[in-house]
Amino acid sequence: MSKVTIAIQSYKNPEILRLCLESVQKFAGEDLKEILVADGATEEDTHLMMREDFPNVNFIPHKKNVGFGSLVNACLSRARGKYIFFINSDVILEKDSLKILRIYMDKNKDVGLCGPSQKNFNGILQNTRFLFYKPQTIIYRRTPLKYLSFVKKHLDRFEMRNIKDTEPYSVSWVIGSAMFVRREVLDTIGGMDSKRFFMYMEDVDWCRRVWDAGWKVKYHPKCSIFHFYGKGSAGGGLLGFLFNKLTIIHISSGIKYFLKYRGKSLPKIR
Repeated sequence: MSKVTIAIQSYKNPEILRLCLESVQKFAGEDLKEILVADGATEEDTHLMMREDFPNVNFIPHKKNVGFGSLVNACLSRARGKYIFFINSDVILEKDSLKILRIYMDKNKDVGLCGPSQKNFNGILQNTRFLFYKPQTIIYRRTPLKYLSFVKKHLDRFEMRNIKDTEPYSVSWVIGSAMFVRREVLDTIGGMDSKRFFMYMEDVDWCRRVWDAGWKVKYHPKCSIFHFYGKGSAGGGLLGFLFNKLTIIHISSGIKYFLKYRGKSLPKIR
């Protein structure tokens, strides 16, 4: 059986991390190879919890907030599984989450990365799969322009809202809070571009590199997890767009992303 490394990215929330780890230990089953936790700006209560309550987890603390991509890469450099399931610490697994993804990837050798469906704790699905960004997409999503009819059409297409399939299907990218990745792919394309992206767009960039390397990126609607999803960079209208720190970081990362791929055609989604 193919074994899976579960790699958790965490930042200053040990109680949420505890819930995540408990769900992994309860539901991962025989598919599990190992558990890794990379934590940013690690505090003493997190150190204590990991040492006392989860001694069998490979804990990777960091003194500073090194950014999402660096946490992912810290796990990648230590992972030993055939597959690596990267999840945020605010994710809770369900009973068969890991098994469904592992079986699907075993059967579909051309798929390099797959994202499960993610839902709020009230059961409402989150939108976590998308087409690739266009330069105007971020601005449309973060300002009152999103209420204009032609912008709504643009965003509906970007968010793939017209797709109602119940079977796995190809997408441009999936959100980085849950990415099930084939080790062979990562040996080819490497880790996240943590030097360029501190926060935001690193998941978009990673999925694009998977496509560019000849593998597919899929979304699996029949596999679900719970995700306590915060929208720190959204909302606030025009003032939020201008002054929200996370929105500014998102825009900055978007500019870096488009400069990286300037003059390059988008991969064909098949």
